[in-house]
Amino acid sequence: MSQNRVFYAFVRSFFRLLLMLWNRCSARWEEPLSDERMIVACNHCSNLDPLVVGCFFPRRMRYFAKEELFQSWFLGTSIRALGAVPVSRASSASAAGALKGFMKLYQEGNDVLIFPEGGRSLDGKLQPLEAGVALVAAHEQAPILPVFIHGSFKAMPPGAHFVWPSKISVTFGKPLRFSDEVYKNREGREVIMEKLTEAMRALESEASDAGLKTASE
Repeated sequence: MSQNRVFYAFVRSFFRLLLMLWNRCSARWEEPLSDERMIVACNHCSNLDPLVVGCFFPRRMRYFAKEELFQSWFLGTSIRALGAVPVSRASSASAAGALKGFMKLYQEGNDVLIFPEGGRSLDGKLQPLEAGVALVAAHEQAPILPVFIHGSFKAMPPGAHFVWPSKISVTFGKPLRFSDEVYKNREGREVIMEKLTEAMRALESEASDAGLKTASE
């Protein structure tokens, strides 16, 4: 095992334990993860989200993170170990550049994490999804794994600099796979977005119901 793999395993284990102790973080899988590479599509309402997904997804994913997060040596080193790639605001503002970047990461043999809402939710609720994730999936003919994180908004909402000990849960849904016809036709991208939106809304509803049930017990 290379030094990078050892460091990745250490960082992942460290943050996973921290999240489990401080935020009682738990993960649920609707079906076992296959060996095929995935585009991991997750909701986004907190800077904690990449850490949460990265700690509970069993393989090292790659994703883009704003370069400001790398100004802290500790945070920058940690998220880089978990697969983060720094990107400037100017670069991330270019939709075409971002899509090409995601495709390149996938073509290099990585699972790729994408936040299809396009930015953090300011109220903790799932926002309308942008079509970039469908373009990447169609171009690479890749399966999409819908993921929903519940509780990270309360634990660390946008603008917060402290992590509150609120309970966090992450649900990995069933992978969405499509036919060659869907992947290759322009109209198929609408099908991909409809199915992904439907899956993520269902995960959000399940997480909210579970949260209400837990609060009432």
